[in-house]
Amino acid sequence: MSWLSVCLEIEERFVEPLSDALLAAGAVSVDVADAEAGSPAERPLFGEPGTGPPTGWRRSRICALLAPEADPAAVVGAACGQVGITAPPHEVRHVPAQDWVRATQEQFVPIRISQRLWIVPSWHRAPDPAAINIVLDPGLAFGTGGHATTRLCLRWLERTVRGGEAVIDYGCGSGVLAIAALKLGATRATGVDVDEQALLAARRNAMQNQVDVSFLGAAEGMGQPAQIVVANILAHPLIVLAPVLARLTRPGGRLALAGLLPPQAEDVCAAYRAWFDIGIEEQDDGWTLLSAIRGKSEPA
Repeated sequence: MSWLSVCLEIEERFVEPLSDALLAAGAVSVDVADAEAGSPAERPLFGEPGTGPPTGWRRSRICALLAPEADPAAVVGAACGQVGITAPPHEVRHVPAQDWVRATQEQFVPIRISQRLWIVPSWHRAPDPAAINIVLDPGLAFGTGGHATTRLCLRWLERTVRGGEAVIDYGCGSGVLAIAALKLGATRATGVDVDEQALLAARRNAMQNQVDVSFLGAAEGMGQPAQIVVANILAHPLIVLAPVLARLTRPGGRLALAGLLPPQAEDVCAAYRAWFDIGIEEQDDGWTLLSAIRGKSEPA
C-alpha cells in the first residue's frame, strides 16, 4: 500500500499548533525540518536539560503522512482552519510501499571505530572477525556508534582500559560503552541511566554480546567507585553531575566526559577542577572529549 505525503512551509510560531492540528485532522505522522536545510542559511538546533528549549527555525517544512484515500487539500485546510491561518501552498507526493524493516536495516552498516574495534549490526557479517566486534542494533536508546561522541568515548576506552579495571558508564543509553569496556578487558562494568527503556535496551545488547553488565537506574545505589568512569551526556547535565562523578571515580582513576561542543569545554572543565586534572583530549566532527585524572585527596 502506498501513502500520501503532504508538505508545506510555515513560520516558527505555527509549527507546534499546526503539527497537532494535522494529526487531529487525520495525519498518521508529522515530520518537521528546517526549510532552509542544505543551504547556507541552514541552522542547527541544540537543546540541553536545564537550559530551556532551543528556538525553532525561521521557517519550517512540515510533512504529514496520510492514508492513500485521504484528501490532502481537505486535511491541510481543516488543520489550518483550526489554527486560524490561511492554508499555504502545499506539495503532495506518493510514498510507495516498501519493506520498512529492510530499508531501516540498510541505513545501518558496520562502523569501524579503530584498527581493532568495530560496531556491527546483528544482520551483518563482521568485516574483521579477528577484531573486537560489538554487536549492536539501532533501538530506543542512544549510542549505536554512528555519532561522534560515541566514537570519541570508544576510542578513549580502547586507550585507557589495560585489563582488570572496574568501569562505570554513566548515562549508558544502549550500553555500548560498558559492553566495549568488558570486551577490551575490564573485569566489571556498570551502566547507569535515568531512562527505563534505555536500561532494557542495554540489557538486551549485553546479552547479545555475551557479557555481564550491571545496569542500574540513576537513583539506585552505585556501590564502590571505579578506576574508569565515562559519561557521554550533554554539557549542562555534566556540570550538574560533577560531584556525583567525582564520588564514583577512585583517587587516581580516569574520567572521560563527552557530549559537549568546543565552546562548552571550559565551563565543564571548571566544574571538575576541584577533584580532577582535566583537559581536552580529542575532537571529532565538531564534538569534544574531555579526559581527567582524579586527585588523591578531597578538595578543601
